[in-house]
Amino acid sequence: MNLSGRVAVVTGGSRGIGRATVLRFAEMGAQVVVNYLRDEEAAAETVREALDRGAEALAVRADVSSTAEAQRLIAACLERFQRLDFLICNAGIWEGAALEEMSQEQWERGLKVNLQGTWAVCRAAIGPIRRQGGGRIVIVSSTAGQQGEPFYSGYAAAKGGQIAFAKSLAVELAKDQINVNAVAPGWVLTEMTEAVFRDEERRRSIEQEIPLGRVATPDDVARPILFLCSDWARHITGEVLNINGGTLLCG
Repeated sequence: MNLSGRVAVVTGGSRGIGRATVLRFAEMGAQVVVNYLRDEEAAAETVREALDRGAEALAVRADVSSTAEAQRLIAACLERFQRLDFLICNAGIWEGAALEEMSQEQWERGLKVNLQGTWAVCRAAIGPIRRQGGGRIVIVSSTAGQQGEPFYSGYAAAKGGQIAFAKSLAVELAKDQINVNAVAPGWVLTEMTEAVFRDEERRRSIEQEIPLGRVATPDDVARPILFLCSDWARHITGEVLNINGGTLLCG
């Protein structure tokens, strides 16, 4: 899986699944753009680690839910590397509330970051990827988008929207040799979920519900993302790759 000479943009690339994906791209020889929104220090550290692995890397602060910011992110990639092969739509938030307690602001914030952010950055990237003859888009969705998630209905709605969006784009962009797929992780131990797993009893309960008996690491998700960007997956498009330890079995 040699990705030398290829360029990847990873949104939300400074932490968690995004960071693990950046480092896997770097190990495979790709040049990487690390998108972040707030944590400049984490983004800089991720860039340093990518450089240590022999890759060129660039951190770009951008709110991808804004069309202008998404376009600026892609422009920064092209200015530095002159191409874009892989777009990983990973930026997201996980906020919960019972429906009657959920404010309109919270509902709209989840859709804006998780779904509109995916739309905006894909919209900005498609032209450059098309002009160079093709590439790959991988959208990081969730099991919540497949089976729902009580008390996180806004999150689940956005993640389900990502899956429908990926399937639609896969057919729309197939003629341009742009493969579009999604991954759907279950529980993953990241900064976003660390508060849940600090409760040892809750963690044991979650692990007991996972047939493989453990919570995924960010790298457990990064590796399948890299697979979908490799030539091994050249005839896969419009699919949802489930990464949940057997918790949710769906084709």
